[in-house]
Amino acid sequence: MLPQEGFLRLPDVLRFIPVGKSTFWAGIKTGRFPAAVKLGPRTTAWRVSDIRKYIDTFNAG
Repeated sequence: MLPQEGFLRLPDVLRFIPVGKSTFWAGIKTGRFPAAVKLGPRTTAWRVSDIRKYIDTFNAG
């Protein structure tokens, strides 16, 4: 279940957006998928709100 707020790491994001890692990273570059947020020098995450918005847009279309 997708949390109400916070951040998700890549393995968690890919549970809700079922594509491969390479496809997901390529989609970020083209703007298809939400951009990541750097939380630290070696920590990348995605805002739950951005993932929810993407899922809502995808399901509406």
